[in-house]
Amino acid sequence: MLSTGAIMKDKAPQRISAFDDFGFKAAVCSLHENVRDLYTSFNAPWVIGYSGGKDSSAVLQLVWTAISTLPEADRRVPIYIISTDTLVENPVVALWVMESLDKMEKVARVSGLPFFPHRLTPEVEDSFWVNLIGKGYPAPRPKFRWCTSRLKINPSNKFISEVIEKSGEAILALGMRKAESSMRARSMEKYEGAREKSQKYVENEYLTPNAGTPNSYVYTPIENWTNDDVWQYLLENNKTPWGSDNNELLDFYKGATKDRECPMAITTDTPSCGDSRFGCWVCTMVSQDKSMQAMIQNDEEKEWMLPLLKYRDSFDIKEDRERRDFRRINGRVQLYNDRAIHGPYWQEERKDLLRRLLQVQKEVQEKKPDSVPDLEIITIDELNEIRRIWNREKDEIEDYVPEIYENVFGRPFPYPQFDESAIIGRDELKILEEVCDGDTLHYQLVRGLISQEQKFRLMVRRSGLFDVLEQTIAKHYYEDEKDATDREKYFQEKKKEMEKRPEQIRLEDYIKRVNN
Repeated sequence: MLSTGAIMKDKAPQRISAFDDFGFKAAVCSLHENVRDLYTSFNAPWVIGYSGGKDSSAVLQLVWTAISTLPEADRRVPIYIISTDTLVENPVVALWVMESLDKMEKVARVSGLPFFPHRLTPEVEDSFWVNLIGKGYPAPRPKFRWCTSRLKINPSNKFISEVIEKSGEAILALGMRKAESSMRARSMEKYEGAREKSQKYVENEYLTPNAGTPNSYVYTPIENWTNDDVWQYLLENNKTPWGSDNNELLDFYKGATKDRECPMAITTDTPSCGDSRFGCWVCTMVSQDKSMQAMIQNDEEKEWMLPLLKYRDSFDIKEDRERRDFRRINGRVQLYNDRAIHGPYWQEERKDLLRRLLQVQKEVQEKKPDSVPDLEIITIDELNEIRRIWNREKDEIEDYVPEIYENVFGRPFPYPQFDESAIIGRDELKILEEVCDGDTLHYQLVRGLISQEQKFRLMVRRSGLFDVLEQTIAKHYYEDEKDATDREKYFQEKKKEMEKRPEQIRLEDYIKRVNN
C-alpha cells in the first residue's frame, strides 16, 4: 500500500491533518463555501499562481470546483491563472504545465467559466542565458542569487500590477502551506499578524495584505494542510475539472523520487513523494538536481535529458574564480580582504558555455521522443541578444555567436551580419591578437578603442567619444590582476589618509604643526 506523503523530519513542524476535526468531505465543502463567499463578496479579479506542482494544483482545483457551482450571473469577476515559465524549467514538467494550460483554456471557454490561463516568461534581457552567457554573470549562488527576481518574480509582479492598474485591486490565491518547512511556517505566521491588522480582516479573515504589491491581498486556502492532506484531496478528486489526471501528477513525484517509491508513512523520517521538488534544471542553489536524476534513473524514456544534467553539473561555483574577470562588470576593481572580487566570466569561458549549450540542444533534439515537441533550450532571440551584448556592451567585435552557431548546427545563423559598416573584421583582429602576443589586457584595450571609434564613426555629432575612450583605457591599463590589486590597495590607503585630514586646513599651518 502506497502512502502519498509524510512530513519530513527537521524540515517542517509536526502537524495533524486539517481534516481531523470535521472530516475530509466537510472540510473541503467548507473551503468551497469560503471560496464562493470571497468571490461574490469582493468585486476584484483573482490571480491564481499555478506551477503544475501538487500545492498549486490543489488550490486551483478547489477554486475551479467552487466557482463552477455558482450561477452564471454570479461568475462575472475574471480569475487569471498565471504560470511563470523561466525558460529553464525541467522540460518534462514545463510540457505538463503547457498542456494543462491549454486544457484549462479550452474547457473554460466551452463552459463559460471566468478562468483565463496565462503563461508568463521573462523579458529577453532578463533570461537566464542572456545574463549567464551574454553578460557573464557567474552561475547563481547564495550571495549572488540574481536569477529568482528576473526569471520568476518580475514577470508575475508585472502581470499582477497590470491587473491592479486596470481593476483597482486583486486577490492572489496561492498554494503556500505551513507544513512545507519551518521557514515557511514562520513566514506565514508573520502574514497572519499583518492579516489581523488590516481592514480587509474586518471584512474577511482569510485575506492578508500583500506587502510587495499594494492593493493586492493573499488568500492561502490550504495553509494548514499537510503533504498527506494535499495528496488525499488530489487523489480522491483525481479527475481535474479541466481534464487532467492527478494520478499522472503523482507519477511525476514518484518518478522524481529515488527508487520510485512512495512508502507508507509510519515515522516522521519516512521519505515522501510530496517532498520532491521541480524547478529550473540549471539551478546551482542546490548541490544536485535530485528530481531530474531520479527521473532519468526511473524511466529509460527520459534518458534524453541526461545531457542537460551533465551541463548543469559542469557549473562549479566553488572553483570558478579563475574563469572570471578580476574586474567587476562595470570595469572597476573591488577588493575584499585585499583580494580582488572576481566579476563576470571571461570571454573564452562564455564562448565555451555557449558552444556546449548549443551542443546539448542539438543532442537533446536528436534524442528526445516524438511525444516531446520541438525543444529550444536557448531561443534565437536570446542568441541575438547575447550577440548584441558581446558586440556592443563588451566591445567583443569579433562577432563569435554566428560562428559558434554554424559550427554546431551546420547551418547559417538566421540573422545577417551584425555591423555591415564595420571597418575592422575578425581577420584584422586576429592579426592584432598575434601582435599582442598573449597579452590579453593589451588586446582588449586596443580592441575596445577600435570598437568605440566604430560606434561613433557614423554619428553626426561625436560628443562623448573622448569620455568613452578614457573609460576604456581606465578599464584595461593594468598589467595583470596583481597590478590591479596593488593599485586599488594604494588608492584605498590614500583615500583613508584624505579622510583623516582636517577639512579646510592651510598648508602653512599643517607644516608648522608638524615642525613643532
